[in-house]
Amino acid sequence: MKLIEVGTGYTSIPASMGAATEIVVEELSKVFEKDNINYEIFDIKDEDRIKTNLKIKEVNVPKMFRKKDTTLGIMHKLKRVVYSLSLAKALRKEIKNSDEDIAIHFHNQYNMFFFLKTTSKKMREKVKIYYTVHSYIWNNKWNNIEHTIKRKYFQEVYSMQNANKIFVLNNITEKHLIEHLGITKNKIIHMDNGVNTDCFKPLVNSQDDFIFLQTGSICERKNQLGAIKNLKHILKENMNCKYFYAGGIVDNLYQDRIKQYIERNQLNEKVEYLGELKPGKELVDYYTKAKAFIFPSTAEAFSLVILEAMACALPVIMNKKTILEVPQDLENVILFYEDEKSFDDIINNKILNEIERKKIAMLSRKITEEKYSWNIIAYKYLKEFGSEK
Repeated sequence: MKLIEVGTGYTSIPASMGAATEIVVEELSKVFEKDNINYEIFDIKDEDRIKTNLKIKEVNVPKMFRKKDTTLGIMHKLKRVVYSLSLAKALRKEIKNSDEDIAIHFHNQYNMFFFLKTTSKKMREKVKIYYTVHSYIWNNKWNNIEHTIKRKYFQEVYSMQNANKIFVLNNITEKHLIEHLGITKNKIIHMDNGVNTDCFKPLVNSQDDFIFLQTGSICERKNQLGAIKNLKHILKENMNCKYFYAGGIVDNLYQDRIKQYIERNQLNEKVEYLGELKPGKELVDYYTKAKAFIFPSTAEAFSLVILEAMACALPVIMNKKTILEVPQDLENVILFYEDEKSFDDIINNKILNEIERKKIAMLSRKITEEKYSWNIIAYKYLKEFGSEK
């Protein structure tokens, strides 16, 4: 059997920016490559692709649509459609010319929707089609998301209804698919995300400053401003404490609000925007400079950054109001806050207390090694594909 991992076209693989879905495709494929699994990545053409030993078949699109677009505007949507149509054509050619069984693993609603709509039923019956739900939108009460699902995620609904198996990151997504979309339970597989524990690991930290780090797109959902507000008096009262945040700017107005708050509260020396860090060494360098990871996000599906931080032996301080289902084994390690008072208690009793902080840091690393390395997660996928060695 040949496995085809489908790149979304958002940015080329290996990801040159913190694009979570592309990182998932890349890390799964690294395990397949290492263990001689028969696989290939289908991905958008990129003349500047980072050097890699991964097996990649490039899908050609007009040059104007190859730009790495983080604004998610009209050009981004057009790029999704153009790439998806070209991708579907390339996949059909692969199916037609192949003598072996093929499993296609999609990670994006546009990609799978246009493949299904432009490929005959007869040809589709020759392959097994799998879909991983990465969208954070599903991780909420149905009454809160029903309108958005019908308006913006109808392609994802269609894709899931026509997949052989669906991989979900949390139980609430499974519940919605069964109760509201009529998808049978035996098609749905709970699958966690993972982390590259060889890349993300604790290093010797000679940093004098006590850095609180947050990574993720700059937008209201990620709630960087909330983190700064909670940290404000801690930063002011502790001379060596600083807050660094990194990620692509999705919402320029929100970034302006952050800057204005920093100016207004005289936090210029205490808060630093790092820009967009490249996955790999650059990102790991900042994780290992930090002492704790702040996660104030209001909604996620299953955030990779939590596992990255934990693998680097960072305590994770998480907003309890985040719409995110946390696996039970992580609930014993992640430090949850509900308000400013509980946030302060965590900082003073767990984080600024070096003995307690190191205890949590060691446990964080241990759990990621034992349960969340990509080696472990990839073989769970392979079992469902029927491709174990």
